[in-house]
Amino acid sequence: MSEEATPGDSPYKDEIVISWPELHRDARYLSRVLHDLGEWKGIIAITRGGLVPAALIARELEIRLIDTVCLVSYGAEEGGGAEQQRGTVRWLKSVEGDGEGWLLVDDLVDTGATARAVRERLPRAHFATLYAKPQGRPLVDTFVKEFRQEKWIYFPWDIDYRFVSPIKRQGK
Repeated sequence: MSEEATPGDSPYKDEIVISWPELHRDARYLSRVLHDLGEWKGIIAITRGGLVPAALIARELEIRLIDTVCLVSYGAEEGGGAEQQRGTVRWLKSVEGDGEGWLLVDDLVDTGATARAVRERLPRAHFATLYAKPQGRPLVDTFVKEFRQEKWIYFPWDIDYRFVSPIKRQGK
């Protein structure tokens, strides 16, 4: 869990670390599913989490037209921990239209606050995420894996890999 979280104030009980190879494999799988659904006018990535999956999907589907919608959750700018960044959504940038023919991409749908806000503006877009949790899952059309609501998901861009000494060298 995030270092900023304190016991008792976080709804998360466990964490999952997604590696770059796993994320890439899941994005390729999602791309196959989306390819079978037909042609897309382009991709709308939900920033920031949707940028990397959108790039991978764009490559696989040979889509060159990519736009973004930019939102921020209340608290994200105050430096609070990730768990405190959930709630009210503020729009920084939107796109025109209702999303018809467009592929809307994000990394994860968690509580559904962001997804709900985007769905209101782009109700006809096909919403695809790599990962979903139960509270947000009804808002997406296509996803690869579902995780329990109390799992905190760390993406490759959230973590820093570092050397760890072998157990035998760490002492007892």
